[in-house]
Amino acid sequence: MSRRCELTGKGPMSGNNVSHANNKTKRRFLPNLNEQTLHSETLGRAFKLRISTSALRTVDHRGGLDAFLAKAKDAELSAAALKIKKDIAKAQAAA
Repeated sequence: MSRRCELTGKGPMSGNNVSHANNKTKRRFLPNLNEQTLHSETLGRAFKLRISTSALRTVDHRGGLDAFLAKAKDAELSAAALKIKKDIAKAQAAA
């Protein structure tokens, strides 16, 4: 399981641990990922996604999963999130 947010594409970054003696050793900064169940109003069902806490706050700010995916770029989304986005667009077009 990769350490990448399924909605924003946020992944690990690299940097240095800096000691008191100013020695530098490589380290990784991992994103704060959580398994969350998000509900789609258009499709009327829930989806389990592994997303970062900042993405969860953005989903709440934009007004839910449907609104977030409508504005999201396809390049940032995972394959599962991209499929959800296409299903939502198809359901909205049919309604």
